[in-house]
Amino acid sequence: MDDSRYGLRGVSASKSEVHDAIKNMDKGLFPNAFCKVLPDIVAGHPDFCNIMHADTAGTKTSLAYLYWKETGDISVWQGVVQDSIVMNVDDMACVGCIDDIVLSSTVGRNKSKISGEVIKEVIQAAQLFIDRMSSNGVNLILAGGETADVGDIVRTIDVGITAFGRLPKESVISNDIKAGDVIVGLSSYGKATYEDEYNGGMGSNGLTSARHDVLEKSYLSKYPETYDPSINQDLIYSGSKKLTDSIEIDGYGPTTVGKLILSPTRTYLPILKKIIPDYRKYISGIIHCTGGAQTKVLKFVNNKHVIKDDLFDMPPLFQLIERESGTSRQEMYEVFNMGHRLEIYTDAQTAEEIIGISKSYGVDAKIIGSVEESNTNQLTIKDNTGTYLYN
Repeated sequence: MDDSRYGLRGVSASKSEVHDAIKNMDKGLFPNAFCKVLPDIVAGHPDFCNIMHADTAGTKTSLAYLYWKETGDISVWQGVVQDSIVMNVDDMACVGCIDDIVLSSTVGRNKSKISGEVIKEVIQAAQLFIDRMSSNGVNLILAGGETADVGDIVRTIDVGITAFGRLPKESVISNDIKAGDVIVGLSSYGKATYEDEYNGGMGSNGLTSARHDVLEKSYLSKYPETYDPSINQDLIYSGSKKLTDSIEIDGYGPTTVGKLILSPTRTYLPILKKIIPDYRKYISGIIHCTGGAQTKVLKFVNNKHVIKDDLFDMPPLFQLIERESGTSRQEMYEVFNMGHRLEIYTDAQTAEEIIGISKSYGVDAKIIGSVEESNTNQLTIKDNTGTYLYN
């Protein structure tokens, strides 16, 4: 049994059971690519390949529901749709699929809890995000989707996206991370040129922990539909904050705890659309630090020691979660991105050019570590509190 706080809430950062279930399945044309690459089933062209990807916003929908009920702010659902889209398209971008991506939505709701106006907001939000990406040079196409009333199995709402792309095989980035590579980290927080306000950096991983560790107990009895009743109630809404409590962000002013945690998952697609065409041949790998957070890279290296020893300063959101939860720093790095959600493995000269491109979009970037040869796969993270080892 996973006795971490995250595991005790019925969720897994590593998804070890899922990875064990699929370990003997076909891994596609490029086994070490960040997501599965298929033959060109659309046109049967030997020089092309297809990628199909599916993901959801996870339990962020539960927090969005809580925020909507407490504040009446229906716009919060726009961010949830972005979360679901980005968890697909940014994974696909890690293999070089950066344009002409087809999206289809699957929304399951409990009709007694989720009104028609929320469904309307969810459906329209997808097009709003697509329009924003179009203005930044990225073409996404909405094919439609399905909305189902499934109150017997969904407590509030589940928002999922399936994405499809087609690209030349020669354009695929398959992770071949090398000793001597440096690691460029792209910040998950701040305000990109294509964002409307400060982004706390949450993404769509670790929301179960963030929600319950930070928010206070009154939500337990008021909104029982927002959590799994089988979980020990000591772990449900065990923090001290209300959604509407104010928090000051240096350089940006005040925001609320709820808005900070619900910051829409930042997409790096406009930046990668600029980087990949010119620098693909210099890139050894791209890692989207989602499930497993800072340890995600361990699934994509072979006998390498990945050293992350110059991370970004921990942003306010993760400081808040750590302070409220008492979670160890070791576990924090396994659950939360802690300040950067995208890593590009490359040479030092290319790294500086990538950093410049990222910063031109308002997204901070820097070299956060390096790679060495090893007899096994291992990760070392060093910060001002200590050294943390993973394998």
